[in-house]
Amino acid sequence: MPTHGSLTKAGKVRGQTPKVPSRERHGTISITRNKDNFRKRFVLKRVPGQNKPGQRRRK
Repeated sequence: MPTHGSLTKAGKVRGQTPKVPSRERHGTISITRNKDNFRKRFVLKRVPGQNKPGQRRRK
């Protein structure tokens, strides 16, 4: 069974592509994230998934 392309050309395009530096990513502070999660789950009584205003809570 013939192969598709030769192994000598493997990685040619990736090697020619210029390196783009990645941007620095910052996550939320854990205390703030936990406070937001508590408010969503217990104060607003939201369940995982999409929550529309006035939607009944599933049990």
